[in-house]
Amino acid sequence: MKRFLGLFILILWVYILYSTTSALEARIKVVTTLLPYKEFAEAVGAERVEVNVLIPPGASPHTYELTPGQLREISEARVYVTVGSGVEFEEVWFGRMVALNREMIVCNSSDGLELREMGESHQAKGDGRSHHRKDPHIWLSPRNARVIVKNITDCFVQLDPQGIEMYEFNSSEYIQQLDEIDREIEEKFSKLKDRSFIVFHPAWGYFARDYDLQQTAVHAEGKEPSPRDLIRAIEQARAHGIKTILVSPHINPRAARFIAEETDASVVFADPLAEHYIENLRKVAKLIARSRE
Repeated sequence: MKRFLGLFILILWVYILYSTTSALEARIKVVTTLLPYKEFAEAVGAERVEVNVLIPPGASPHTYELTPGQLREISEARVYVTVGSGVEFEEVWFGRMVALNREMIVCNSSDGLELREMGESHQAKGDGRSHHRKDPHIWLSPRNARVIVKNITDCFVQLDPQGIEMYEFNSSEYIQQLDEIDREIEEKFSKLKDRSFIVFHPAWGYFARDYDLQQTAVHAEGKEPSPRDLIRAIEQARAHGIKTILVSPHINPRAARFIAEETDASVVFADPLAEHYIENLRKVAKLIARSRE
């Protein structure tokens, strides 16, 4: 009897292991550029997808280069969820990734979104003319994120129509969370009299647009701020009584600390690439509101 029971347990264990392995192998392999998009894709796809993010925590989309392991992940992926708004990493690597895996479906999550101007003109290399660059940071707006999630949902349904009910249910649940954080942030800012805030890098333009805020950026176009930029930021902070300077953790905060010293302000880190998207928006809203206290 004991021998029979032991054999039964062994067979059951092998069956469970085989079933689990088969389920994992059946998952749709997805690659995406940024950590917030990993959350979006996993929120919609749940157990039917396996999502790998290409730019890891702490890395910069301006300078990151793919590893051999990531190239292998791309070669095996069925879907690439792109930001699609002009993120520098995608502009450099997109053609090479598509050439590596021509069977991979490209899901442009920015479809239907209107890109805003960065607000700062810059010189294009070689032609001497002034150009206005579009702001690529579309995900830093819960209202944009609704559209992004719907686009991802449509891509998953097209690829895997058998999962339509789950995809649409999960999408609806996550969009409800986006609606809730949108209302929460709007309420937090509703009583602000002065709606200006200072950031070191102009990543929060769509966020500012959504909530009628005025973003002043010290650092733009990947360059170190000039003395004129620093003076302008100091004057802005003094004029509006701003006591907090928001800095991305991917950027050297030395210049921001100089501004803070000149204005009796403090430097705080606000990560535009943070993984826990909704909680990160809540945190940044608190930081901006605190900068107006």
